[in-house]
Amino acid sequence: MPATVLERFPAGAPRGSWPAEECAARLRAEGRPASVVMDLKSDAFLVVVPGHDEE
Repeated sequence: MPATVLERFPAGAPRGSWPAEECAARLRAEGRPASVVMDLKSDAFLVVVPGHDEE
């Protein structure tokens, strides 16, 4: 299933800081099914939502 990347955060955030998780939590509070995945190739956390067919 394809996903849409909404935000991208570098993996080197300060200790105790979770900006990708905080962003995803805000989106979930708005009713969007956001989650966080790690992109190892770019060393970044991505906030994604499931893709959907637009017909």
